[in-house]
Amino acid sequence: MAFGRDNNPFGTQRMTTAQAEAAQIDVGLRRYMLRVYNYMASGVALTGIVAAATVQSETLMQAIFGTPLQWVVMLSPLAFILVLSFGINKMKASTVQAVFWLFAAVMGLSLSAIFVVFTGTSIARVFFITAGTFAAMSLYGYTTKRDLSGLGSFLFMGLIGIIIASLVNLFLASSALHFVISVIGVLVFVGLTAYDTQKIRNEYNEFDGGEIATKKAVYGAVRLYLDFINLFIMLLHLFGNRE
Repeated sequence: MAFGRDNNPFGTQRMTTAQAEAAQIDVGLRRYMLRVYNYMASGVALTGIVAAATVQSETLMQAIFGTPLQWVVMLSPLAFILVLSFGINKMKASTVQAVFWLFAAVMGLSLSAIFVVFTGTSIARVFFITAGTFAAMSLYGYTTKRDLSGLGSFLFMGLIGIIIASLVNLFLASSALHFVISVIGVLVFVGLTAYDTQKIRNEYNEFDGGEIATKKAVYGAVRLYLDFINLFIMLLHLFGNRE
């Protein structure tokens, strides 16, 4: 007696269960990634609001950029990054969220200077160029089957090179070097956007509790936020119109 596929309910049940579990993970992953993007987009929006509000106050601009306080404002974001990187496991999820919002606000203070250097029209134009580029590369990082982990070390070396070259150029003030740094910076942060997106996707775990999931989502948002902001700055240096 021959048995057809329908006569084996166990095999069918296993397939159905596996498909259901895969679908559940996929839905959970999409929700998780949407949460990361919401945090990231909210951080960018807060940074823009603070920057725009700061530049409207001549007193505040003079207090920040006309005194040594400017170095505190410029270096504070790095302090927040260090706090999140080394202390996130010890903090509550609510604390991690608060640190992220403070970080985004301080970045707004730091970036308010671009409204003095560049025209508002060019800032808006470059912002939309950045948003389109970021969205395309993040989508690629999320959907590609190619393993981008090997790209990470190469991009990190490029990032270190950009930082060193930028520090050197503070003393040289070379426009040619500044142009090269901006071009390489665009390439590095375009690559990092795809790399970080894939890494965030791969770090998703359906069994994470609420606290861990929130902290992972916020930290993922910080990485994408930094990619976006740095890509924006590099593109602004290349395509922005100065006042």
